[in-house]
Amino acid sequence: MTNRPLRVGGVEPFSTVDFPGHLAAVVFCQGCPLACGYCHNPDLIPATAERMLDFEAVLSAIAARRGFIDGVVFSGGEPLAQAALTDAVDRVRAMGLAVALHTAGTAPGLLQALLPRLDWVGFDVKAPFADYASVTGVAPAGAKALRSLEILAASGVPYEVRTTVWPERLDAAALRSIAFALDQIGVSRFVLQECRTPDRVAWPGKTALDDTALMAELGAKFQDFEVRRAQH
Repeated sequence: MTNRPLRVGGVEPFSTVDFPGHLAAVVFCQGCPLACGYCHNPDLIPATAERMLDFEAVLSAIAARRGFIDGVVFSGGEPLAQAALTDAVDRVRAMGLAVALHTAGTAPGLLQALLPRLDWVGFDVKAPFADYASVTGVAPAGAKALRSLEILAASGVPYEVRTTVWPERLDAAALRSIAFALDQIGVSRFVLQECRTPDRVAWPGKTALDDTALMAELGAKFQDFEVRRAQH
C-alpha cells in the first residue's frame, strides 16, 4: 500500500458514457505529465491544486452509491502519473465494483501491473507516435505510449483507442499514420473524436473528420470504427 493517497481533482457521480456497459462514477486524478494544446481539463495538469478532494471521502461517497453504480472510472489528468493508483484501484475492486481506466499510456510499467485489475481501458493516442511533441509538448511520450498500447493489446483486457482530432496539428496524413500503426499492433476498435474549443463547442470550419472518403478509408482498417462528435 502506498503512503500517499490518490490526488483527486474532481468526481462525476454518475456517467453512462465513460465505461461501456456500466453506470459509473468517474474519479478525475490530479496531475498530467503532458500538455496537449487542446486540453479540456487544464486545471488537472498540475500535480497539485488549491482545491482537491480527499480520497477517503471520495471512497465513502462511492461506497454509498453501490447499487446505483456498478463501476468506477479513473480518468484525468493522467491516472498513471500516480503510483497511488494501484491501491486506489484495489480498494474500489474490494467494494465489488468494476474498474475502468482512461489513459494516454505515460507509464508502461505501471499500466502492465494494473491491467489484471482492470475491466476496460480507454486509451488516448495523441498523434503519430514519432510526432508526439507537436500535440503534447513532450517528445518521449510517444515511445511510452506506443509501448503501453502494445502491452494493452496483448493483455486481453477490453479496450478502445481514441484520437482527438485537433485541427491545428492532425491532418489526413497524421490520421493515416496513426491508423497504420494501430493496425500493425492489432487494434480492433478505433474512435476519432471531434475536438472542442476552450469554450467547449465544436471546432469551427471543416476538419479531417468531414472528409468522408478519408473516414471510409480509415474505417476499413478496423473491425469497429466510430467518429464521435463533440457534445453541444
